[in-house]
Amino acid sequence: MDYSSLAYIATKSFVAIITLFILAKALGKKQVSQLNIFDYIIGISIGNIAAEMSVNEEIDYLEGIISMLIYAGFSLFVSFLTMKSIKVRRLIAGAPIILMQDGQILTKGLKKVKFDINDLLQEARANGYFDISEIEYAVMEADGRISFLPKSKYAPVTLKDMKIKDTYKGLTANLVIDGNIMEKNLKIIGKDKKWLMTKIENNHKKLEDILLLTCDSKETITIYDKNIDIPVNDCLE
Repeated sequence: MDYSSLAYIATKSFVAIITLFILAKALGKKQVSQLNIFDYIIGISIGNIAAEMSVNEEIDYLEGIISMLIYAGFSLFVSFLTMKSIKVRRLIAGAPIILMQDGQILTKGLKKVKFDINDLLQEARANGYFDISEIEYAVMEADGRISFLPKSKYAPVTLKDMKIKDTYKGLTANLVIDGNIMEKNLKIIGKDKKWLMTKIENNHKKLEDILLLTCDSKETITIYDKNIDIPVNDCLE
């Protein structure tokens, strides 16, 4: 076994992983389900280049990295164009396609997205519609997901419908995590350590015993203890 060759491959693999990580951060945080066809192809290509660079000794470090940078740079350039031009956006990312309109299934729409009626029924069930007659509109988005609009009589009841006053909570701030004070979050909500420690003392708690302490927009404090002495079942039956 050639250990020098293994070390060389290991080093190139590490460089490839670091490069992939940097490029992934630069390209954004889209989930796989949100990628359009172009982004998906670019991602696969960059991954293949990184894998080939790791095991193929004939490919130089610099050649592989430059190739990945070209793909990533072109992807960023296309993303810039899609933000500036609706025509380019529709060409690259595609446009939403209506599959159901006014409760009627559009055969042309199904053909455009290569769907049959069973595919549509499956997507409807996955979104909670076991009776397709409850659906007013169905639209396939550019990323392949399908959005459903129920008919008015099947729409969920809202607080406005029931004339119930809305109680806004806003975002909850994590102020203590595993016994550590999150000073940045304290500053965001306009509080300081003294205020926090007073809240902890009023709840008869110790900072080091707190697993999580949260605070909502109404300054309601919720504390979760570490509970290290409570036995935990391996599974629920």
